[in-house]
Amino acid sequence: MATQDVEMKEQQPTLSNSASSAVHSVLHHLKDIGSLIETGAYSREVRRIVKAVRLTMALRKKLKASTLFAFLNFALAPGSEAHARLSSFLPKEEEQDMEVDTATSAAQPPVKHTVPELEIYCYLVVTIYLIDQKKYSEAKSCSSASIARLKTLNRRTVDVLASKLYYYYSLSYELTGDLADIRGDLLALHRIATLRHDELGQETILNLLLRNYLHYNLYDQAEKLRSKAPRFEAHSNQQFCRYLFYLGKIRTIQLEYTDAKESLLQAARKAPMAALGFRVQCNKWAVIVRLLLGEIPERTVFMQKGMEKALRPYFELTNAVRIGDLELFRAVAEKFSTTFSEDRTNNLIVRLRHNVIRTGLRNISIAYSRISLADVAKKLRLDSENPIADAESIVAKAIRDGAIDATLDHTNGHMVSKETGDIYSTNEPQLAFNSRISFCLNMHNEAVRALRFPPNSHKEKESAEKRRERQQQEQELAKHIAEEDDDDF
Repeated sequence: MATQDVEMKEQQPTLSNSASSAVHSVLHHLKDIGSLIETGAYSREVRRIVKAVRLTMALRKKLKASTLFAFLNFALAPGSEAHARLSSFLPKEEEQDMEVDTATSAAQPPVKHTVPELEIYCYLVVTIYLIDQKKYSEAKSCSSASIARLKTLNRRTVDVLASKLYYYYSLSYELTGDLADIRGDLLALHRIATLRHDELGQETILNLLLRNYLHYNLYDQAEKLRSKAPRFEAHSNQQFCRYLFYLGKIRTIQLEYTDAKESLLQAARKAPMAALGFRVQCNKWAVIVRLLLGEIPERTVFMQKGMEKALRPYFELTNAVRIGDLELFRAVAEKFSTTFSEDRTNNLIVRLRHNVIRTGLRNISIAYSRISLADVAKKLRLDSENPIADAESIVAKAIRDGAIDATLDHTNGHMVSKETGDIYSTNEPQLAFNSRISFCLNMHNEAVRALRFPPNSHKEKESAEKRRERQQQEQELAKHIAEEDDDDF
């Protein structure tokens, strides 16, 4: 037992040393990111700040309070207002972590930076940490303070950091259930971003406003805002995907299913592979829209990697619509009612009932050249008081809409189907071929527009040529001086 106690005591310093090394490593990375932001601010290179934000997302899971304390001491003046405010949001860690923090601060004296970009970055890192620790009230206060500070800054190098803070500002209020409280502030921020020509900020805040309206089912107001907002080229692929998703939802509610389908499929296709939850939501709405259009999605849509379980309710719903079985459709809707209500697709599924009836009627018209309306009502499982009259009105509407090619014999109470002709003698193959060509051409044009080139590449080429000429001149001058020295000697 004594030997085991000795062994346990010997292991404790090893664990503390490993924790200390991990803290030092994260702090070292944060300092490098801070230096990168400072360099980008002085040289006005936005790409450096974009890289800094990307590196921060990789360190997100490793952030601790002690590390953030040390970084605040490094980035901000200890007596400044920003340092005091941000330190108050961070919880006090254990004594061991505080000792590591103190040792780190003592090993390297704090460097006082006055760059506004670095101060905004400190707000961003602390807000992200508070949200990850589920301290939503503190995150809400911290993000609100950061937005108040952002309103006083008009620098294009802050725009990237500001767009991230706008997102977490809205997220913190959404997590606390107070999303409606910031709608006026978001509208004011959008106006400020428009006046400052901050297109990335406009893009982000517009998506946040659309999300705010759609969260409370205010689709008309969302469409009015979207239609009146200024148009510009997308600067962020993630924001463009979100915009397409919200646009698809608005178009779906407004019964513009063709445009909604195109927007939702494009959002799912452009979304990053890591954004699995977003792609799942896009596919859920796209499946519903395609069913409302009378299309049946392929089985491969529901078998995508990581989406099988989430899309299972929609797969069974699609199967019920494909068969045209109204009873099976009711059973699936009741079985997954909780899932559909969470996805906010209940109203759309109610609309699908008419499509199920139409699909079943189309299958009946293909299978029978003549069938009585009583048998039609029986096969469609209509449970109304007068199923024959309902079946007659359903058949008449389907014939008028062109869903089936048949006629009604009102005297005998029959539906008479017409003979199906050769589809290749019509224009449908040509239209399908034309739609595929248009899809490929649009994809090619979008890929060309998405090509990015390094900024001022022509200037860098010119500077390289001038540098080469200067080096040649220096070499010739040095050679000439050497020859003169030889002659003197």
